[in-house]
Amino acid sequence: MKNLNKTGKELLLDPRGNKGTSFTMEEREKLGLLGLLPPRVFSQETKMIRVLKNFQDAPTDIGKYVFLTALQDRNESLFYRFVIDNINEAMPIIYTPTVGEACIKYSQVFRRPRGVFISINDKGKIKNILRNWNEDDIRMIVVTDGERILGLGDLGANGMGIPTGKLALYTACGGIDPSWCLPISIDVGTNNENLIDDPVYIGLQQKRVRGQEYDELLDEFFHAVKEVYPKAVIQLEDFGNVNAFKLLNKYRHDFCTFDDDIQGTAAVALSGIYTASKLSGSSLKDQKILFLGAGEAGIGIGDLIVSALEAEGISKEEGRAKCWFFDSKGLVVKSRTDLVEHKKHFAHDFDFTNDFKEAIEKLRPTAIIGVSGQPQSFTKEMIELMSEINQSPIIFALSNPTSKSECTAEQAYSWSKNRAIFASGSPFEALIVNGKRVVPGQCNNAYIFPGVGLGVILSGVKIITDEMFCAAAKELANQVTEIDLSKSRIFPSLKRIRDVSAHIATAVANVAFDSGLANIEKPGNLFEYIKSKMYDPID
Repeated sequence: MKNLNKTGKELLLDPRGNKGTSFTMEEREKLGLLGLLPPRVFSQETKMIRVLKNFQDAPTDIGKYVFLTALQDRNESLFYRFVIDNINEAMPIIYTPTVGEACIKYSQVFRRPRGVFISINDKGKIKNILRNWNEDDIRMIVVTDGERILGLGDLGANGMGIPTGKLALYTACGGIDPSWCLPISIDVGTNNENLIDDPVYIGLQQKRVRGQEYDELLDEFFHAVKEVYPKAVIQLEDFGNVNAFKLLNKYRHDFCTFDDDIQGTAAVALSGIYTASKLSGSSLKDQKILFLGAGEAGIGIGDLIVSALEAEGISKEEGRAKCWFFDSKGLVVKSRTDLVEHKKHFAHDFDFTNDFKEAIEKLRPTAIIGVSGQPQSFTKEMIELMSEINQSPIIFALSNPTSKSECTAEQAYSWSKNRAIFASGSPFEALIVNGKRVVPGQCNNAYIFPGVGLGVILSGVKIITDEMFCAAAKELANQVTEIDLSKSRIFPSLKRIRDVSAHIATAVANVAFDSGLANIEKPGNLFEYIKSKMYDPID
């Protein structure tokens, strides 16, 4: 919401209230802006011409990222208008894959702080730090400790690029007012020696703090948020595997929180499987899925698939039997003694192998899903084998950024003789397959988390359930049109993302109302109510 309590130069330095040359002459006189702006008044549409040209003229993707960040810092409504109207061009810049490079270089491109930085040295002060933020009504927090940024590893405080990017998408894709959004970095150090030795690194140059001291800091953080911002959702983002599962399991029943790497990734992948099943003439219960990678994303997808199958009347044990995992040591089976807790419920009674191709041969899966962070790990032989086993093999190469993808779209199609149903975590260009233009599916969490967040906020729920993510996955699959399917696109066009998010928010809110978790009276037309509450960046 624009802040017009400020006047003069102070107003021009406030990105939330600043309209730049769009201030009318009457506003300029009233707000003490006469002479502080060029005399011509520009419409937002005309300013967009300048923004688009500057964006296109930036010679590199990281240059485009820096340009858009600077625009967001000086004129928030113009930034969001540009992103919404140019979502296909802007999303790969403000989020994957360019945000990965931006995080690597975050200390170098750092200009001014966005969000709140909390360090291990701030124990006992977190409530006061949160109150230093310039908004009182925060509804959506994205927080990271920077330990596992995309597929890039420990980037410490440089990981702040992820919460800021995610929240930009909450607003652009989900219509959540930017004044409700707060990015937070929890800095407990880093085990990245390059950062520790970097003289311009913005974070603590020390090894990561773990154990009780870490747990106490995070516990203080959760309780401080609940007190200072009682209506806030806390989205956990890019924590290391052990902490991610631990924090989610510890706080999900008492706080309004979720982990996007576990639950958001799971929902968008489940949606992709629903649509892929439709394309192959099968159903979810017909799938046998082999995961390469058994971290947050993989186990999260497996758990949500099991929940979705349980809703269809299949037992938990039968559901788990359809999900198989292959980690850095090999196939996850009961005979292994080195399994961490979150993998054990997917450990099956089966012969061990440390060869992924052999696992495909023995298990004969209908789908392989890559969440390993290991580039080019789906080989030609593996995809050819999947194509021998299945008429329409499901090949999801979900590791981010693009450089970490288990295979490219072109490889998946060519090696399967154009029969693969493919999706990736980061975007690949459209291809011509059998004389037809095919748009590779991007299994992007941005299809899920903005709508989930919007539905949760507007229904006032206190806890977020797996049922809400299952509903989001089904609704996303419902939004795939016949035109999408004709292009082998298993997700909707990004150009429809705000409408898709409104439908997902409605589905999530309906679960909240039906399960008695909502904190408001249900509106007569829930979908129209949600659409009416979405932020629209108009001067």
